[in-house]
Amino acid sequence: MQALLLAENVDEGAVLRVILQRAGFSVHAIPNVDYALEIWSERPSDLILITLPEDRNKSVMELRKLRANVAVLVIAVTDQVSDHYLVNILEAGADLVICRPYSVRYLIAQIRSMSHRLVGMPFISLPTMVQAGVEVDPSSRTVKLADGEPKRLTNLEFRLLYTLMTHPGQVIPTENIVEHVWGYSGEGNKDLVRGLVQRLRSKVEQNPRQPRHIITEPGVGYYFESEETPL
Repeated sequence: MQALLLAENVDEGAVLRVILQRAGFSVHAIPNVDYALEIWSERPSDLILITLPEDRNKSVMELRKLRANVAVLVIAVTDQVSDHYLVNILEAGADLVICRPYSVRYLIAQIRSMSHRLVGMPFISLPTMVQAGVEVDPSSRTVKLADGEPKRLTNLEFRLLYTLMTHPGQVIPTENIVEHVWGYSGEGNKDLVRGLVQRLRSKVEQNPRQPRHIITEPGVGYYFESEETPL
């Protein structure tokens, strides 16, 4: 399994790298969240371990940015803080919060335990799906339109498209989409879904402003239009 390590302090980063390796992960260390998202489609990981900056507002913003774009486990390391801030970290998208000082043995055990609950089944075990001229290949995580070139999907884009295509014509409520795609309760996460839908439409629709496949049901959710419609 692959882990992405985002640590501001070099010395702590070296310790966390060893912890991740002992927990069974190959580790790729990067400097910041923006770069992590930039390379994500080329180097996706199964888990992200991030040390949070002292600026609490920045910490929450970075976690929200991560969660808006990735569906993997996120473990956040921070100083001893109030319960209120810990709740903010969890609500921003962290699956586990570890406070300093932490036990190396305990952290290894926590990571191993969390890794057993990675969301979703391996893509390679899913069949290729074709609906209304849209072909999704889970083995390569690509989507292809008729007479078009395959386009690479991110982890979240794939989960959303495959979820919609396995229920053609059926409106899936926004909160259910969040549970299927991100793996946790969808309350208060409509903006996450809306942004993901926009990114997916740019790869699936000939004209994203006039979608023919991924349709919005106002106030409810989204559905995949399985019937061919004329241009």
